[in-house]
Amino acid sequence: MAQAKVLSFGSLNLDFVYQVDHIVLGGETIDAGEVATHCGGKGLNQSIALARGGADVAHAGIVGVDGQALLDICRESGVDVSRVHVDEGRSGHTIIQVDKHGQNSIILFGGTNRGVTQAYIDEALEGYGEGDLIVLQNEVNMLPQIIESAAARGMRVVLNPSPFDARIDECDLSRVWLFFVNEIEGEQITGK
Repeated sequence: MAQAKVLSFGSLNLDFVYQVDHIVLGGETIDAGEVATHCGGKGLNQSIALARGGADVAHAGIVGVDGQALLDICRESGVDVSRVHVDEGRSGHTIIQVDKHGQNSIILFGGTNRGVTQAYIDEALEGYGEGDLIVLQNEVNMLPQIIESAAARGMRVVLNPSPFDARIDECDLSRVWLFFVNEIEGEQITGK
């Protein structure tokens, strides 16, 4: 029996983290003590965790021309990025303020993560089928279509419904084989 293949389909973000005395107020300008750039996005993080845990995993997603570091860290971690498209736009990114008490404030820009089309979904799923796993989160567009397309191929759909928003309500959650949730997302889905 062939081993199930794993496709992680999701976001690839550049995280710009600014250390500040306090979270900036409306109309205020403050100095940042330091800034660091990190590779992130729930999709990238899930791919790297799977690969470092020993899974043979490929990533599907879209990066901008500024996303070479995202591809590099995936490759260095053992993630197959041959299905990742590079687009002319800007990669998804976050601007994160972290104050001296560790409190943060995050702005998320979807960028190329929001460029998924049905044609790309079909291309990314090529070669996957019955019993293979697809690992998803809610940081790319067309999540309902990805779930439906993967389920129609007999793939087992694994979903981290984060960030939880109205787009989750558009998904056929009966198609999900396994949920990865924390207590807040569990309550948001079940109402309990």
